[in-house]
Order: sequence, then C-alpha cells, then structure tokens
Amino acid sequence: MYTAFASVYDRLMADVDYSAWAAFYHDLLSRRGVSTGAVCECACGTGSLTLPLDKTYDMIGVDQSADMLSVATEKARRAGRPIPFIQMDMRRLALHRPVDGVLCTCDGVNYLESEQAVAAFLQAAYCALRPGGALVFDVSTPYKLKTQLGNRTLTRDADDIAYLWQNRYTEKNRRVDMSLSIFWRQPNGLYERVLEEQTQYGYTRGALEHLLQDAGFADIAVYGDRTLAAPRAAEKRWHIAATKKER
Repeated sequence: MYTAFASVYDRLMADVDYSAWAAFYHDLLSRRGVSTGAVCECACGTGSLTLPLDKTYDMIGVDQSADMLSVATEKARRAGRPIPFIQMDMRRLALHRPVDGVLCTCDGVNYLESEQAVAAFLQAAYCALRPGGALVFDVSTPYKLKTQLGNRTLTRDADDIAYLWQNRYTEKNRRVDMSLSIFWRQPNGLYERVLEEQTQYGYTRGALEHLLQDAGFADIAVYGDRTLAAPRAAEKRWHIAATKKER
C-alpha cells in the first residue's frame, strides 16, 4: 500500500494544522483521564500527528504501510524523538503492554471495508487498552462521503504539485472509490506521475455506537468536527470517544 503515494503524502497534506489536531485529541483524551501515559496511534501514516502528540504522551505509531512508516521513522529521527513505529494491521493490534489510549485519526476507520472489520479493530483496541483507558477516533460521515466527495472530480494546481481526483459513489454500501493522478515536480524540473487508488466506506452513527458497545466500551460520546458540541445533521466529520470499563 502507498508505495509511491507515501513520497507525496506530506506535500498534499501541507495545509493541515497538525498541532491544532494534536491539541484537540489531547483534550479529548484528557477528558477521559488520559493526560499522560502511553498512547498508540493506529493508521498513523507518516507520523505528522504522532510527533506533536509525543511531546505529551509516550507514543507508538502503527500502520500497514511500510513506506508510510519509513517516512515517519525518518521524521522522528530528524526531530530526535525515538518513537517506535510498527507495521501492523490495526484489526489485529497486539502490543507488548497495555496502553492508556488508542487513537485512529484522519479517516483511518473509513478504510475498513465492513462492519465486521470495524468490529475487529474495536475489539483489538479494547484488548490493547488498560482498564479505564480511552479510545478516540474520527470518521468522515456518510453525509460527507455522499455530498462532498460523491461522484465528483476534484482538481488542484500549485507551483510544484497538481492532481486530478475522480470519485465514484455507491449508495448501497456508502462506498467511495477514489482515483488520483498526482503530478509532482522533481528537483530537475520534470514531473513525476503518481497514481493512487483508494476506497472509503461510510458508517452510521448508530452502527458505530452499537459496535463500540459490543466490544465492551462504555461512556460513548460523539462530537462534531473538532468541537465538543453534538454533531449537526450535515456534519462532515465525527469524533468519537469511549472508555474501557474498569474491572
């Protein structure tokens, strides 16, 4: 996964304020009693959120893509932060010791292809947490997948990078198939073409809450996009927090 895409991912995400995202997730975790301690970030990608969170927590990064993790490891090395990055399927998350928090950010759950796959991740996260630990994750909502991505073609043209992003939406399973053609200018002035195919799936709030309950989580809360307010009907992103029951 992401063999060539890993090389351009950070450039495509250059406008994301990861420090603000880290502060928001720290707030969500702190409200669950996890203001310090060990936190595992699943689907961590190139580590852009892992690094700022490592200023507060003992972070562990997990991702399926060796290429993404290679970028993350190099960024952590340059920053002088010895963060362990582990290649692992988050549906089979297995850590050597329980952690205080588990995160899955930036649509990681949307890439799981079925409710059974989501359930496997939630159950693995539950097992990885200490009693009283917190799970926090976000998803792009079905509303966003249908109306903001949907059957649309998106484009971008900057000085050093351009892309053509074509989407195909399937209502039956709230699925968006995304095809990206990315053109990235190299130091020699020539452009490298990177082709990427991805699929995201939308899950209803009710389904996610039910799966969390089945996995054993309690005190489930759903928030709007980077807010502690209840989500609106036309919300683009939900942030979801839950706690592993104390024994």
